[in-house]
Amino acid sequence: MTADGKRIAGGTVIGRRALLSGAAAMVTVPPHALPIPAGNRLGFDVVRGRSKLGTHVLTFEPGEGSLTVHIAVALAYRILGVTLYRYIHHATETWRDGEVVGIETETDDDGTRYRVSGHRESGDLVVEGTRAPRYVAPANALPATHWNRRELVGPWINTQDGRLMRPTVTRSGIEAIPAANGSTLHARLFALTGDVHLDIFYNDRLGWAGLSFVKDGVPIRYERQI
Repeated sequence: MTADGKRIAGGTVIGRRALLSGAAAMVTVPPHALPIPAGNRLGFDVVRGRSKLGTHVLTFEPGEGSLTVHIAVALAYRILGVTLYRYIHHATETWRDGEVVGIETETDDDGTRYRVSGHRESGDLVVEGTRAPRYVAPANALPATHWNRRELVGPWINTQDGRLMRPTVTRSGIEAIPAANGSTLHARLFALTGDVHLDIFYNDRLGWAGLSFVKDGVPIRYERQI
């Protein structure tokens, strides 16, 4: 990732300073406000090719200076009624005064179990997980839960196994993407490479609008429930 905005494949690699300074133009809320969706819910259908695998749903519980986000992912790949793969993920993310203060997750990846735990100690976010020995996360690191576009600025905390990830972010143009109700959303594409390979989409009004990646040669996409 470069700070000078090197041009790559029709997009611009976002340096941390450049993205931070441009964040205000992309987000219509004050710098420390959190983009809580209308109805306190954000849901996606997860689609493999033309088949729905399941759902990814976030529910938000705002309080006085605090926010709790509950995340539930339930996916199953079936052929002729036989389940060939199953994925279950639950996470609780806690914020206070615009700062993430806790993360607890459990994942069942087709029988392989993972966990992550993170909490504040003397102001630092201390994280440990199934594949991550206890460490102090960088000050700008956020859980990779995608609803908060601020995650594009710094490292990610992998919410399945706890590893710290530093994806390279390439900002691209506005694209038309499918929504779960059969309509189309227009959202800006951010392509991630390096530690993470996926495309993530944000809409200025709706926030996180979609996501797509390739697994085992087959495209997987998130279609926003609206």
